[in-house]
This record gives sequence, structure tokens and C-alpha cells, in this order.
Amino acid sequence: LPTADGGRGITDAVAETYHIVNAARILNKQEPDIPKGGARFHFELPGSVQGFLPDPSPQTSGTVTVENVRGNSRRGERSLGMRYHQVSCGRTARVGTATFMPEDTLKMGGYGLVCSPTLYPGQIVRAGIAADAKNKQPVECRLYIKTYGEHDKLAISYGPERVMEPGDTHEFRWHVPENGGYPIAEVGIEISSTVRADGSLYLDFLTWDGPPDAILGHTKGTLWKRAWVDGMDHFETGGDPFRLIQDEGTGLVIQGTREWTDYRVTAAIRPHMAAAFGLAARVQGMRRYYALVMSDENRIALVKMLNTETVLAKKPLNWTAGKEFEISLQVEGSRIRVELDGEVLFDEEDMEDPLTGGGIGILCKEGRISVAAVHVGPVT
Repeated sequence: LPTADGGRGITDAVAETYHIVNAARILNKQEPDIPKGGARFHFELPGSVQGFLPDPSPQTSGTVTVENVRGNSRRGERSLGMRYHQVSCGRTARVGTATFMPEDTLKMGGYGLVCSPTLYPGQIVRAGIAADAKNKQPVECRLYIKTYGEHDKLAISYGPERVMEPGDTHEFRWHVPENGGYPIAEVGIEISSTVRADGSLYLDFLTWDGPPDAILGHTKGTLWKRAWVDGMDHFETGGDPFRLIQDEGTGLVIQGTREWTDYRVTAAIRPHMAAAFGLAARVQGMRRYYALVMSDENRIALVKMLNTETVLAKKPLNWTAGKEFEISLQVEGSRIRVELDGEVLFDEEDMEDPLTGGGIGILCKEGRISVAAVHVGPVT
């Protein structure tokens, strides 16, 4: 989905259908339709698999097929059927869906894919899975993620495992661990067995929520950079920290999703020569965000950009080029709390058409800044 709101970049037809339908329902003063308590993947539309595909790796090839089926759901009417075949020792079945750029998109010609990951360390992944009562033997089942590592190759990590007996149901819950700042590209389910197994599992839903707890900054490889939506004239990564340069007007680099609501973001920013610079939260694109902005007018301000800029609070401040500033924004409900070098600077509430969620951003106006690692985590 082409947008500067990077968390919407990786999506599926069902998700976009519900965005459109619910926009219409709200305009007609109706309650939105939210299947299975708002689960990201719910499979309630007939035929939909919401991007879930069998893993094509050699050790898993041909071991599973997927289809949308009626029933086998505690929360709704439909589920994703996973039909596994000849699973045995050393021959697993995996079914997953993209949360960031799939490998086949990395060398796209023409217009390249621009997006942020939709899943981050610190968030809680939950999945409801049922085993067909007609299965002949139990199988082991676990969640997994694939992450781009230091050589831009995918590496797999596993969540909790459970033996699924015939007729069994279970809700998996996994707190995604810290991963060194690398982007998570896929989430899914792995099925394994020590003896040959053929049968079916059903994915009722899969979703995640909660604030991230992640370091977003310079690491090995190149794909950490592509996790940022680049709205800056120059995004230089030759050293650590990385450098941002804007030739004219205001530029941003953005990462995160609309589902981030209450969180704290902290970054160390060093201005070298800039008309203004700052740190943004609840970013929904190039002209929708909250930001702490330090300007060359010797002013520091908490601003709300909602197509036009509104100053929520401001103070005079003399700052020096070349000095590093640690900036923190904490957004919680309608409250925005700002710290500069560990001291509370502003603590404001925005009650008029507030921004309720969004990613984080680094802002630079006509100049050059350098940025060390950015940390985004739960409110404190």
C-alpha cells in the first residue's frame, strides 16, 4: 500500500476491505464491524487466506497447503485450514505471512517497496489453533518469526511449543524478544513430528498488540535502513550514528505503525547546522504527528501537525550546534510528556481532535543532524 504511513505498507485485501467498510459504517453512524475482537488475521471472509502461504524452503516444500474453511473457530465462523502431509523427523511444515519486505521484493525494479515492519520486539503475539479430531497422531506446533540479520538473510526464531493432540485447541502467547534492531519479516506456525504425520490444523486467528520495546538504529546489513520510510533528502548511513540532511523545507524519516498508541520514544540527536530539528511520535505520515522541535530562533516547542501546525507549548532555549541532545516523548492517552536531557520540559494534554496512534519520526528542517540509536518502549 503506497503511503508515508509505513505500518500500512504491508497489508492484505481483507484488511483493506474492512478499512473501507468501516469508514462507510462510521459515516452512516453505525458501529464498526470488528471480527474476532479486532484480530489482525481472522479469516472471516470466505476464500481469504490473508497472505498466509506455505514456506518454500527445501526442507518444508510440499508439506502443507492452506485454505479458508468454515468452522473450527471459537471466535467466529471461519478459520485457515492447514493441511500437512508427510511431516516427519527433519521434514517440517510452515505457514507464514509477511510482516515486512519479502525476499522477492528486495530487488524490485522501478518503484521499490517502501514500508515499515508491522511486528516488533516487545509486542505480544497471540494465535488460536485447533487440531482436527480426525488426525491419527499428535504433532508439535509452535509460532515462529523470520528476521533479516546482519547479512540481509532471513533467520528463524521460535516461540513456545505445544503438542497438539487430535481435537485439541490452544491459544499461543509469545512475547517477541529483543533482536538487535533487525526487522522482522514474517510470522507463522511450524508443525513438526518425530514420526510421519498427515492431518489438519486450523488457525482461528493470529494477532499482536502492546507497545514495542526495540532499538531502531544503525546495525549491520542494509535492511534496518529500509525499515524507515525515507522522507528526507539525504539519509546517510556510512557511519554510526546515521546522518540526515534536508536541503529545503522539512523532512522526516518514519518508522512504526498506527497500532502503537501509548509508548515512550527516546533519541540522541546532534544538530550540525539546521533551521530546526526534533523527535516525533504518533506519526501517521509526513503531515500528521506530535513533535518536539528545536529551532534556530532559540525556541523549543511541542507541536501538533495535523495538515497545519499547532503549537501546544513553547519556551525560549539557546542551543549550540554540535551538542548532543537526548529527547524523550511519552504519549499516553491525550497526554504528551516531553523530557530534554532527563528533565521534564512539557506535560500537556491534547483534547481537540487528538492523534491516537502512530509511529515515530526524526525531523530536520534545512540542515544536517546526526542521530544515535532510537529506543521505543512502554510508558514509564
